[in-house]
Amino acid sequence: MPCEGCMERDNVSTGATMEFLLLGFSELLHLRVLLFLIFLIVHLVTLAGNMMIFMAVVMEPSRPPMLFFLCQLSAIELCYTLVIVPKALLSLVGAEGSTISFLGCAVQMHLFVALGGAECFLLAAMSYDRCVAICQPLRYAALMSEGLCLRLALLCALAAFALALGLTVAVFRLPFCQPHSINHFFCDVPAVLHLACTQSYTPELPLLAACVLLLLLPFLLILASYLCIAVAVLGITSPVGRGKVFSTCISHLAITLLHYGCATFIYIRPKSSYSPARDKVVSLVYTNITPLMYPLIYSLRNKEIRGVLRKMLRRKKIAQVN
Repeated sequence: MPCEGCMERDNVSTGATMEFLLLGFSELLHLRVLLFLIFLIVHLVTLAGNMMIFMAVVMEPSRPPMLFFLCQLSAIELCYTLVIVPKALLSLVGAEGSTISFLGCAVQMHLFVALGGAECFLLAAMSYDRCVAICQPLRYAALMSEGLCLRLALLCALAAFALALGLTVAVFRLPFCQPHSINHFFCDVPAVLHLACTQSYTPELPLLAACVLLLLLPFLLILASYLCIAVAVLGITSPVGRGKVFSTCISHLAITLLHYGCATFIYIRPKSSYSPARDKVVSLVYTNITPLMYPLIYSLRNKEIRGVLRKMLRRKKIAQVN
């Protein structure tokens, strides 16, 4: 049954004028300045770290597949933070949150889901790359050709954007209850679904389908790749050889656990367990801390990235001297 205060609306006639109020952190007014400074510093450091990796890889004339995928991952993280963080910072400026239009909220949700989904697919492609490198090292260059990497990157982006579009359309076709106040700092799917004027589980079906395709499917591909890697590792008798295999996978595993841990907690659960305060805390982690950790993890653990960064800094020093 529709909830009290529900406004049955025509998306075409009222969507252009409808607005949502992002409450953000309005319950933490006494910490508003501190949160703004923390978010701003983390945002700038995240942008700088991902931009540095992106530029370093782009300037590298010969890019192996892992560097190519890392470049795409950094580009996704740059867009990811730019979609979410500026609006979150704006919500901290106003005492009662910030408004966002119906179309703006839909666009933000679509971009957020699409970029997150593209990252899931990209992590699956990166796990396949590690699987080929470890299980078939002699055929690695032939199997992981530049053309295949480009096709995989394009497929990751197109599939994620198409699935995100379907989910966004399904969510914003729902009638929303008054007032249109979203207890979040951006238009996240569970927060917007919480406003839906229905007591049934029907609105959750598109989210469930999106979770299966954007989260479960890539996760199963990653799991299959690491099972193959585990079988290959069992055939290695040398501790040094096993250590090398482990070092090539640890960065990817750390990022996969970070990404899937937060995404699973937020999206794979019933609407009845929705908790705005808890969701905002977890969202802070995967929209601010996680993108900050990615360049740190790969800069510290990946020898190829460290080598590319050293080359970039060396070229910069030579340019300054000249």
